[in-house]
Amino acid sequence: MALNARERQLARLSLVFVWLWAALVSVQQAHGMSTQLLQASDRIPPEAYPWLIYGGSAVDLALGLLMLIKPGRAVYLASLIMTLAMTVVGTWADPSLWLHPLGPLSKNLPILALLWIVARATT
Repeated sequence: MALNARERQLARLSLVFVWLWAALVSVQQAHGMSTQLLQASDRIPPEAYPWLIYGGSAVDLALGLLMLIKPGRAVYLASLIMTLAMTVVGTWADPSLWLHPLGPLSKNLPILALLWIVARATT
């Protein structure tokens, strides 16, 4: 089943929101929830926190803006790869995140599916 133009636009804007919101909230919560999330893992040294928070936020911002301004298959596939990478790193850092009721890792599965669908529907 192919996506029509409206469905692709809705999917794209939904993904733009996810990336841009994650960038904003990560920085806004840099000394709050973002740091607490990293502190839950004994595998991540505290000196890496700023790099992970601000670096991750920069990647989120870049992907969200690219998806907004210059959408295309390459951007969707880059987002898919980054989502996979973040899921793997999150699983390594704190596997219990899979059991979190708000789904910080499990939500990545439908996002990955949507990215795959949109990438395939985009020329």
